[in-house]
Amino acid sequence: MKQPIRSILLLAALAAMAAGSTGAHAAEPTTLSVFAAGTLAVPFKQVDQLFEKKFSDIAVQPQFGGSVKMARQITDLHQDADILAVADYNVIPKYLFGGDGKAAYADWYVGFVRNAITFVYTDKSKFANAINADNWYRVLARKGVEIGRSNPDTDPSGYQTVQMLSLAEKYYSSPGLAEKVLANAPLANMRDTETSLISALQLGQIDYLAIYRSDALQHHLKLLNLPAKINLSDPTYASFYAEGIAHTKNGDLTGKPIVYAITIVATSTKKAAAEKYVAFLLGPEGRKVMSDNGFGTFTPAYAMNPAKMPPALRPLVKPWPAS
Repeated sequence: MKQPIRSILLLAALAAMAAGSTGAHAAEPTTLSVFAAGTLAVPFKQVDQLFEKKFSDIAVQPQFGGSVKMARQITDLHQDADILAVADYNVIPKYLFGGDGKAAYADWYVGFVRNAITFVYTDKSKFANAINADNWYRVLARKGVEIGRSNPDTDPSGYQTVQMLSLAEKYYSSPGLAEKVLANAPLANMRDTETSLISALQLGQIDYLAIYRSDALQHHLKLLNLPAKINLSDPTYASFYAEGIAHTKNGDLTGKPIVYAITIVATSTKKAAAEKYVAFLLGPEGRKVMSDNGFGTFTPAYAMNPAKMPPALRPLVKPWPAS
């Protein structure tokens, strides 16, 4: 009778192994699709690595580009995305909140970090030894200077650069300042996201690049410390920022403090995983990564329409301040 018993035990062991193999196969990681602004690429890749270490059952699949472009990939091209993070909080309500017969893809957002517009350069840049925070706009307007920037029709830093130059005209009492500087930033020097021009700057193909302060610090580039009253970094100057105008194909856009925002896309089928990601980003580990990469953080973060947020995320935010 011993032989049949051994056979039964062997068959039971094989069945258990097969069941375990089936279970392992069933536990494939949830793929979380995150659409984000190009300037978030460096810190978000660090956040993703830490997040996946904590939540091994979730695999983050990021895609980076101009904020407006990423939003329209959701609303116009109907691409699947679980999370959208943009470099200008206004992009989310403008493109995802719906209205006028358009479908709504979100009804809340959280402002989680802030930034500033500046110009970066290297030792190879023309007049690198002469430019400073006082004469920068005159140097950038000099003949032969090549300036790179992102497209104001598709990317927040593009129109925020124009808004900053518009404000600089008032701040320095220098009419025509914006036109003179932008004359050295032709279409040939424009990309959908300014981070794609960093290599051109480092190679000396362009002399200066309009970019966020965070990117300057991440890539160890020389930068101009522009006045807070024009660099869009300080919410206390919001009323003055509103006087900076950028004319774009999407209409005239007035300057606002640079606050990055995130939301969970309403059509996401992986909301539980998306909630974990947003909570991680807003938590101490996420804030530290963002701060280490040159962003200003909020503790807690600001939320627009917090009552419409997932209940688990509401304790992590406070209401957006009134204008």
